Amino acid sequence: MVAILQKYIDQFIDLPAEELEALINSIEVRSVDKKVRLTDVNETEKYLYFVIKGLARKFFVKGKEEIITQIAKEGELISSSVSYFSGNPSGYVVETIEPTTFYSLHHDKAEQLYSRYPKLERLSRLIITELFLQKEVWELERIRYSTKERFLRFMNENPELFQRVPQKYLASYLNIKPETFSRLKHLLRTKKNSDAPYLK
Repeated sequence: MVAILQKYIDQFIDLPAEELEALINSIEVRSVDKKVRLTDVNETEKYLYFVIKGLARKFFVKGKEEIITQIAKEGELISSSVSYFSGNPSGYVVETIEPTTFYSLHHDKAEQLYSRYPKLERLSRLIITELFLQKEVWELERIRYSTKERFLRFMNENPELFQRVPQKYLASYLNIKPETFSRLKHLLRTKKNSDAPYLK
């Protein structure tokens, strides 16, 4: 399990063995069933979650609708990050989609690590920057690309999620009406079977 975390860290920094060991000794390994809420609205987020196996989503509620802003798979972080870093109550729910095993790092332990190990503190800043950039890119894509383009780009980049994530969750995340998502999925299946140019 450590290998997947090491691979993630290596994208950002060459972490000394001592600091990696300190990090590993500070995190907890947890396994939960599907549809378990790790964080709820108005709770203060205390943990960063790194998915080892499984899937989780982050969403907020608008009226009776759940608006999904993140779907995290293996090798990705998820958290109500604004609450985690500010200490304010969360406006989001973090919930598992399928049985999930993850590393969790408590905010207080993270702060202790950052004060003692400079590269871990730098790693934290690099990860925060990357998450901010990903969020901005995704927000731009939701505006810049048409419904069909968003559907196709996400499908091409994350084909396995179409088999693992409920369709209504994907539609919410992509900001596509469920009936439109179903139509695009049907047309794509038809194209694959007949080579018709529906989604070119």
